[in-house]
Amino acid sequence: MSSGESEQDEEGVVPAPAKKVMRTVTPPYRGRPDAEMTTIGLAYFLGLVILLIPLLPFLLLVWVISKAIEVFRRDTTAD
Repeated sequence: MSSGESEQDEEGVVPAPAKKVMRTVTPPYRGRPDAEMTTIGLAYFLGLVILLIPLLPFLLLVWVISKAIEVFRRDTTAD
């Protein structure tokens, strides 16, 4: 048989192997800088910073209180 013909087996016709292997059916991706998303990301970050800086003293106060309670709890359970 020639290489272009298909072979027969018990179930039926088996196609001939592919002559050219393609990696994908879509064209390859050509990367580029995404300046728009960088700008949006920086704006998002600055917005979060503007929101969180006024909350920072309250977060620090809650953290200090939780650490103090943890120290007092350890002292009472050790006795």
